[in-house]
Amino acid sequence: MFRSRSKDEKAPTDKVTADLSKQPRDPEAPKGRPTPKRSEAQTQRRRAATVPTDRKEAAKRQREARRSDLARQREALASGDERYLPARDKGPVRRFVRDFVDSRFAIAEFFLPMAVVILVLSLFGNANRSLQNISLLLWLGVIILIVIDSVGIWIRLRKQLNERFPNEPKRGAIAYGLMRTLQMRRLRLPKPQVKRGERP
Repeated sequence: MFRSRSKDEKAPTDKVTADLSKQPRDPEAPKGRPTPKRSEAQTQRRRAATVPTDRKEAAKRQREARRSDLARQREALASGDERYLPARDKGPVRRFVRDFVDSRFAIAEFFLPMAVVILVLSLFGNANRSLQNISLLLWLGVIILIVIDSVGIWIRLRKQLNERFPNEPKRGAIAYGLMRTLQMRRLRLPKPQVKRGERP
């Protein structure tokens, strides 16, 4: 009842399959799959030709691709080319924020030079009490001025973004602009594309 089928019983099925496979296919009959476009077929052939055969070759090609991507990205940061910028700098909203910040004087961009001056004064203040008091007052004044200036930039930038890009996502754009104000103009990346006083 549960015995396996004999070879003779299996043979007819195999013969029928072989005969079917040998029969010529009707050229008018559908293939069962769409014909690929020429560009797709060429891409597949190129991919098959360029697939590395071993892991070392694959790793080498990956490193070279990463190196070329980084070089392209550095050039884009210097030139402002949108195509190769990092994801955080892409898009019309981020470009407008950069131009908005770069077209103005911001007190925060002079924070580092002023911090160095205050630090030097505080070092000499150990010997001279009045210098120490001056450095503390300067430090407090710089922080207050930066906060006031940043609040003003935040209000104006928010208003401009809402007017110019009402339907674009603006999440993180204002923080992006405020962080850019903390960098000295010549050290900013992507490089400024507008002059001071030139409105974006």
